[in-house]
Amino acid sequence: MTYSGECFCGAVKLTVTGEPEGMGYCHCQSCRSWSGGPVNAFTLWQPGNVEITQGRDSVATFNKTEGSSRTYCRKCGGHLLTDHPGLGVVDVFSATLPGLAFQPGLHINYAETVLPMQDGLPKFADFPAAFGGSDRQIAE
Repeated sequence: MTYSGECFCGAVKLTVTGEPEGMGYCHCQSCRSWSGGPVNAFTLWQPGNVEITQGRDSVATFNKTEGSSRTYCRKCGGHLLTDHPGLGVVDVFSATLPGLAFQPGLHINYAETVLPMQDGLPKFADFPAAFGGSDRQIAE
């Protein structure tokens, strides 16, 4: 499968191919601040499956930490993706891919939540062990 997305103004377009490695919600303060919402819906992809197809000259990146390179459009400020090189995945915001059926499988950084959610999904205090976290879960 190939899914297409774009920034808010449409100057930057991207495609992702295949299927995501995972989908879920992040509740950390950084993601909340970056997304402008109480929770960030993410889709994780292998880096080779994500491609900017138009508007490379309009792409900018902000690095608050070494672990996350946040990419956005210089023209409109629209968020596109976040590269997590240490984790080996790229997070393409679910809203950036309108054709992808978002099917979350977990919550991460739930210890920082400001929006408790009761949906039956696992709620990790930080990250699953496979991503270097404690693997500790929080009850709904």
